[in-house]
Amino acid sequence: MEATARLTTPEALRPPRLLRRRKVISFSSSDPESLWGDVLGFRPLGGRFRAVRRIATILLWTLIAIPIQALLMALPGRGNVAFGRFYWRTVAWLMGLRIQVIGAPAKTPSTLFVSNHSSWLDIVVLGSALDACFVAKREVGEWPVINIVAKLGRTVFVSRSRTQTKGEAGLIRERLGQGDNIILFPEGTTSDGGRVLPFRSAFLSVADHARIVQPVSVVFDRLGGLPACRRDRPLFAWYGDMEIGSHFWRLARRSKTRATVVLHAPLDPAHYPDRKALTAACAEVVGEGCATLRQNRPAAPLTPSAPGLFAA
Repeated sequence: MEATARLTTPEALRPPRLLRRRKVISFSSSDPESLWGDVLGFRPLGGRFRAVRRIATILLWTLIAIPIQALLMALPGRGNVAFGRFYWRTVAWLMGLRIQVIGAPAKTPSTLFVSNHSSWLDIVVLGSALDACFVAKREVGEWPVINIVAKLGRTVFVSRSRTQTKGEAGLIRERLGQGDNIILFPEGTTSDGGRVLPFRSAFLSVADHARIVQPVSVVFDRLGGLPACRRDRPLFAWYGDMEIGSHFWRLARRSKTRATVVLHAPLDPAHYPDRKALTAACAEVVGEGCATLRQNRPAAPLTPSAPGLFAA
């Protein structure tokens, strides 16, 4: 009885003196969800050094490229288009972002590329893969540094006001009529990367001035050299009230990322009865291509369904 009582006393339950911690464990007071907490929190130093190096080299490359592109735009020819693509390829390389392209872009001038949209990274990826100009929301033209890059890339800025939509569509038609290729995001906004939002047929009202429409699927499918899963999508996707600075920082810390671009079979917009049928055909192949890539299955260019299937 005495032995039993001796073992159950509080003194007997205490750990040996050598195992006792003299100082209470202290945790960082920084918010891990904020950019400041992400920089100062308990993170591997290698990731932080990698991010700082990438940000510095991209800014330096952009400062070098701006006067070159400005000069090329003042000269005749399409040298500014070729250099714009080279600029985005270099940015992707500096970011450590590998780009895999499946299929071939249409060689016909006045091509309208129709793609899904999940992040500002789509600009880097598609700018590296295609000789084309972007259509962006007017707010992008007000962002520091980015607005200069966008304007030198001959981006067409559009607003969400219905009163100005007709005039902006006329500007896109004019650019297509001049032989420029245009990249369009018919979702009208960015998604969470796990799905393709419905395409808005109003965005394809300009297709009547395009000689060819080519659907494009873009998915970020590698992270750390391994297949990306549902948990990884928010790292690439940029939507809602996310800040571009903190989003870029978190992405720049990562290594061995990859985006895959599938260029589907082009179609002639004149073969479709109206823009709704054209929109449905593009949305079908873009969505199917993205679903295949998200499942980490081998992807191949798809052929849009026959126009008769989408007749009203």
